[in-house]
Amino acid sequence: MKPVIALVGRPNVGKSTLFNCLTRSRDALVADQPGLTRDRKYGEGKIGDKPYLVIDTGGLSGDEQGLDELMAGQVWQAVQEATAVLFLVDAHEGLNAADQEIARRLRQSDKKIYLVVNKIDGTDPEIAKAEFHALGLGEPYGITASHGRGVSALMDEVLLELPMSTEAEPENPGIKIAIVGKPNVGKSTLVNRILGEERVLAYDMPGTTRDSIFIPFERHGAHYTLIDTAGVRRRSKIDDKLEKFSVIKALQAIEEAHVVVLVIDAQQGVTDQDAHLLGFVLDVGRALIIAVNKWDGLDPHQRERVKQELDRRLQFVDFAEIRFISALHGTGVGELYAPIQTAYQAAYKELP
Repeated sequence: MKPVIALVGRPNVGKSTLFNCLTRSRDALVADQPGLTRDRKYGEGKIGDKPYLVIDTGGLSGDEQGLDELMAGQVWQAVQEATAVLFLVDAHEGLNAADQEIARRLRQSDKKIYLVVNKIDGTDPEIAKAEFHALGLGEPYGITASHGRGVSALMDEVLLELPMSTEAEPENPGIKIAIVGKPNVGKSTLVNRILGEERVLAYDMPGTTRDSIFIPFERHGAHYTLIDTAGVRRRSKIDDKLEKFSVIKALQAIEEAHVVVLVIDAQQGVTDQDAHLLGFVLDVGRALIIAVNKWDGLDPHQRERVKQELDRRLQFVDFAEIRFISALHGTGVGELYAPIQTAYQAAYKELP
C-alpha cells in the first residue's frame, strides 16, 4: 500500500498550504465539486514514480492542562498509523509552549518524525531553524509551503527513507470491495454479514501492512475480495461501541479497492466525515455504492425525510447507487452485489 504522511502541528502553521502543495496534481479534481466541504483532509500525491497519501490532522493547541484530549485522540491515532510524520512549526512565530508539548508527545512515538520549519521566506533559514533544535527531533527542514520553496527537497528525503511496500494479493482477486464509514454505522456488522452468508472463504491472507488483510470469497460463481482494514475478522465478538474510526485505514482501503461501499447511518444522515471520504473516493476515481444502514429502525415518515436529505446532500455523487439495508438482520445486503457488479463494469470496462 502507499505510504501515508501525516501533517501535525498547531493551527495556522501552514499545514493546509503544505497539504495543497503535496496534493497539487489532484487538487482541482475535487475542489470544484459542489457539496464537498472545502477543507479537504485527505489526498494523494506523487513525486517522480513514488506515490503517497497525505492526511492533515488538524490543528493542535497546547495549554496548562496539555493537549485537548478530544481533538488529540484522532491526531495521535493518525500518528501511530502513519508511515511518517511531518511536524510543522512557524518560523515567524518562533518556538512556543504548544510546539514543545506536541514535540514531547511525538518523541514518545516510534515513528519517523520530520521537523519542518515553515515560512522561512524573509529570514535567514539557518537562524530561523536554530531555536527549533531544542525540540529534540533532529535537524529541522526549512520550507515556505506557500511558494513551494524547499518542499521538493524535503519530500525527496522523506520518500527516500519510506518503504514502498508491495501487497500480496490472491491470484484471482475478482472485484475488490472496501467497506468504509465513520464509527458505529455498522461496518463491522456488514462485513461479518457478507462473510457469514457466503461461507466460501479460501483463506485469510495477511498483507505486509499489519492492518491490512485480503479476504477472498465467492458468490454465485463470482469472485470477490473484501479488504478488511479494521481487523473485523480477527475479533471473536464485534462490539460497535468500541469501534474506532481510522482515517488512514479507510484511505488505504479505498486506494486498494475497485468498488467502495460507504456505509451511512440512516438516523444520522450524511455527515461532514462522510463527505470527506466521498471526496477522496472521487479524487482517486473509485466506483462507489452508498449503503444506508439501520433502515429497518425508521418509520415511513422518517424514511421519506431521510431520502430527501440524501437527495440534497449527495447531489455531487448522483451517479452512485444507493441501497437501504439492515446489516444486523441481513435485509437488503444481498441486493448490494448487483450495483457492485454494475459499478465495477462501468468504471473498469475497456474502451474500444
